[in-house]
Amino acid sequence: MKPLLQGQGLPPFPEITPEQVVPAMTELLAEANAALTQLEANIIATWAGLVEPLDRLTERIGWSWSIVGHLMGVKNSPELRAAYEEMQPQLVQFWTRLGQSAALYQGYKAIAASPEFANFDAAQKRIIEAAIRDMELSGVGLTGEPKQRFNEIQLALAELSNKFSNNVLDATKAYSLTLTKPEEIAGLPESLLAQAAQSARAAGNEAATPTDGPWTITLDAPSYGPFMQHSQRRDLREQVYKAVVSRAAAGDYDNLGNIDRILEFRREKSNILGFDNFAELSLASKMAPNVAAVENLLESLRSASFEAAKQDLEDLRAFAISKDAPEANDLKHWDVAYWSERLREAKFDFNAEELRPYFPLEQVLSGLFNLAHNLFGINITAADGQAPIWNPDVRYFQVANEQNQPIAYFYLDAYSRPSEKRGGAWMADCISRSKLTDQDGSKVRLPVAYLTCNQTPPVDGKPSLMTFGEVETLFHEFGHGLQHMLTTVDFVGASGISNVEWDAVELPSQFMENWCYHRPTLLSLGKHSETGEPLPEHYYQKLLAARTFMSGSGMLRQIHFSWLDIALHSSYKPGGTDTIADVRNRLAKISMVIPPLPEDNFLCSFGHIFAGGYAAGYYSYKWAEVLSADAFAAFEDAGLDDADAIGTTGRRFRDTVLSLGGSKHPMEVFTAFRGREPDPSALLRHNGLVATK
Repeated sequence: MKPLLQGQGLPPFPEITPEQVVPAMTELLAEANAALTQLEANIIATWAGLVEPLDRLTERIGWSWSIVGHLMGVKNSPELRAAYEEMQPQLVQFWTRLGQSAALYQGYKAIAASPEFANFDAAQKRIIEAAIRDMELSGVGLTGEPKQRFNEIQLALAELSNKFSNNVLDATKAYSLTLTKPEEIAGLPESLLAQAAQSARAAGNEAATPTDGPWTITLDAPSYGPFMQHSQRRDLREQVYKAVVSRAAAGDYDNLGNIDRILEFRREKSNILGFDNFAELSLASKMAPNVAAVENLLESLRSASFEAAKQDLEDLRAFAISKDAPEANDLKHWDVAYWSERLREAKFDFNAEELRPYFPLEQVLSGLFNLAHNLFGINITAADGQAPIWNPDVRYFQVANEQNQPIAYFYLDAYSRPSEKRGGAWMADCISRSKLTDQDGSKVRLPVAYLTCNQTPPVDGKPSLMTFGEVETLFHEFGHGLQHMLTTVDFVGASGISNVEWDAVELPSQFMENWCYHRPTLLSLGKHSETGEPLPEHYYQKLLAARTFMSGSGMLRQIHFSWLDIALHSSYKPGGTDTIADVRNRLAKISMVIPPLPEDNFLCSFGHIFAGGYAAGYYSYKWAEVLSADAFAAFEDAGLDDADAIGTTGRRFRDTVLSLGGSKHPMEVFTAFRGREPDPSALLRHNGLVATK
């Protein structure tokens, strides 16, 4: 059987090749379009008559196409790209046709108006209401020329988004800085030199070694981040910084034109649907009621962090002066990470690199799984070999309940592979939980998640030794995975993260990050990779003290991105008197303490909003962080040293936030857990921007 036509279960990754994509998807689309025509002609306005057959139809095609999309992220190749680009327009046309089906829309409306609707499960009601709303936002009410134009725009946006993402990947891959002299590597830690020598060998310098070089620095996060923190060569830091902020802004990988076209098409699409701008369209399906509410949140956080960020910069300047640094009175963007790390070392008497040996991946996973057991009563065990994988480094795990019955599974693709894998970290669903009925009765299909990170890979026979930041990232993605895996909703349209408003979806992920600062948890994560020595207590105390170090700057950075995103999708008019740079520079005056460089085109690699799901939604990180900080405050209130209280509160979090998925509005879910609506003071307190209780 053709692997992509399997249609269910775990994807047979080793059997899938790019050459199979076009014939398999062509066949599936023909089947799906015929099945949709049949369904439209015989609408039965009941759950079993409309929702269930439509779920079967969409899941069959979604199963296959999501595999292709997953491989585009983790095993990218020219052949796969070509196949993806050939089929993507036809997939977009199919989903557009489905979203604009008047017959389906009337069927959903009839279900909502039926006497049976009152007896529906809360999840079923939400699914029907969301389907009606989403079809309206997909142009179901359009006819004639507006409909044709809307559909053309949908195709163009899908193509531009894919092009944007590929340009970022290619531009990242295209740049490297090869160092050959000892003075060029001054200050660089051993872990980076080992990694840079490995990169040099991969690029053809077969004799490269960590001690003698050559050493290749890339724009991939595990290389770029430590280089900017530790390189004593200010000229090289400048070069690498300018390379990262001007990525995909010129030449073959230029995204500048793509950004303008994306923004123009989004505005036009919104206007066709009757919205003033794309931000209004985006917010129509989110928790935040309108643009003003988003701006009010951002302003409240900005006003709490701006002076703190200015003070952060003054502290760096004063410290650099004390070290007689020639750049002290004129710190630039490429100096901030370097001097921040030096000040952190001086202030807290440790640096990020010396912690690495205490965080080998296996030990971190052991501590994380133990925490999940204590909080949520689940047991996670290795299940390697039970699922086909796309790369030899990919792991597979089973999640079981308190009775040790399997309830979910997940893949973990932990390491950076810049030649074929996009940057960043993400969770995606492989299989969603659902109750299936066949001749043998009902059974629950267990959810399976993809957890993807880009952490430092094993080098020269040593395990993956993680920075503390990489530990936090793993916890973050695991939080997303928990919401997908611990759902108890049996309807695919509301299980896991399905039908969860986008600005609430970061709640579990950001919530999990807090546990990296919980003493018993951190001490269980940290054991020296060679000696087995536990993480010394003094490191825990230093990490805790350093938690709010430069937090004003960190908060302001996220606010700048969020505000820029909202401004570009609300007030900015493509082709008008303002340019994108004008918008950014205006916002930079109130949300950056060092103005951006003239050549700073970071928007050209801002995949979250131009190639991901965060368009007019980047503020979601802060919106959800208010929820997640207040959720963690419930554990603080219960007593972080009280294992029983933590377990009780954790089960309540599991049974509400992680269990209910999209079956209820996020505010209802949060209130069910917390007993009240969220309070933003916990977020400011955790960031050290207001006094601790």
